[in-house]
Amino acid sequence: MAEFIRIYEENPNPREIEKVVRILRSGGLIIYPTDTVYGLGCDITNIKALERVARIKEVKLEKANFSFVCHDLSNLSDYVKQIDTSVFKILKRALPGPYTFILPGSKTLPNPFKKKKTVGIRVPDNNIALEIVKQLGNPIISTSIRDEDEVLEYTTDPELILEKWDNLVDLVIDGGYGGNEASTVIDLSEDTPIVVREGKGDLEIF
Repeated sequence: MAEFIRIYEENPNPREIEKVVRILRSGGLIIYPTDTVYGLGCDITNIKALERVARIKEVKLEKANFSFVCHDLSNLSDYVKQIDTSVFKILKRALPGPYTFILPGSKTLPNPFKKKKTVGIRVPDNNIALEIVKQLGNPIISTSIRDEDEVLEYTTDPELILEKWDNLVDLVIDGGYGGNEASTVIDLSEDTPIVVREGKGDLEIF
């Protein structure tokens, strides 16, 4: 049975954030709000937790395209090769925001992702997600929780999310109704930015 806690985005309760971080550190899986859709995540440094997420998503861990949710751009060099000024300016302009940026992966990626040439980086404009990552001290991975419903691609109601995921995760955060539009994915690993998936977010800024 998953724990279900309400956290308010305007002013996340530090005690509740600490509880989430404890669960992540012990290898737990959480479902949490972002500035787009609700995401399934775990501590990026916990291999067993990563394997659990991969099993749920029915993918091989080393082939999984999970995004790394970061608090800001300060730890970017831990996961991404040195990027040029023009790319950094794009990131600074767009983040925090509803974008996933594909960047060239560095040699210091966590073990399961060592062979990956690129990595998806997210800094969502959502205080709950950002506080969790800040307190944890390293990124969490994120993969959106899709719905089987043909009309609704993403479940937006946290109580319905709990019903569906109760036996698969350790904690569901109720951060209010989520969005039903995923992030815009932009590939910055080559010379020219390429829009891989158009989702939430203004493309004019690029």
